[in-house]
Amino acid sequence: METDTKFLKVERNGAVFIITLQKPPENRLTMSLCQSLISTYRRIEQTLSEKPEPEGAVILRGQDAKFFTTGLDLDERDTNIFASTDGFYPLVRTILDFPFPTICLITGHTFGGACLLTLAHDYRIMNSKRGFWSMPPANLGLHFNGMGALLRAKLHPQVARKVLLEAHKFTGKEALEAGIVDEIAAPEEMLDRALALAEKVKGKSRMGVFALLRSELYGDALKEFQQISHVHSRETSRQPKAKI
Repeated sequence: METDTKFLKVERNGAVFIITLQKPPENRLTMSLCQSLISTYRRIEQTLSEKPEPEGAVILRGQDAKFFTTGLDLDERDTNIFASTDGFYPLVRTILDFPFPTICLITGHTFGGACLLTLAHDYRIMNSKRGFWSMPPANLGLHFNGMGALLRAKLHPQVARKVLLEAHKFTGKEALEAGIVDEIAAPEEMLDRALALAEKVKGKSRMGVFALLRSELYGDALKEFQQISHVHSRETSRQPKAKI
């Protein structure tokens, strides 16, 4: 399964799939892009599950060393209050529930909801030379139900406070020291490092319990995103007072 759509490129390397975001100019997470990612992860899941003892892994990356993604398209929320409910939240839920190991290559700048997208993956490798990782909702007046769930599940409390309440901009080195990412690497080395990691962990899904075991660690975060996905009876978020 290899596809090259308008905003996503999907390549296969044995049992490892590589998804590349290529939505100009900054890979903003619109509802349509998120829905395309969801269907892509599900198609990969179906393809990898065809064997009796399926194994595999998925790598998500940006298309260059400047941006991974600068997060949600906040302008879209002005015209569709359910853009995140039908796009971003279900995307995070999909990755948290994915039955194969996932790796995120943080190729460049990563802001807002994109930080949660990276945390939804099992492993993170960040550009060591360029790019900030930062969640600025405190500066934007933005909130949605459960936005701290992944931070609580995956980060030390003091780090989570620095991320969410202080909107700190982490460099690659700082993110590694804080435990936000597992590795840092030069841009030209990132994919090779991710492929090596994918080869190492792809067999962990062979017994069919990988997602169940992940839920033992991060199940509360999964439930939080399940509760706000595809909800149209109420608003689940507070609109931002500022834009980035």
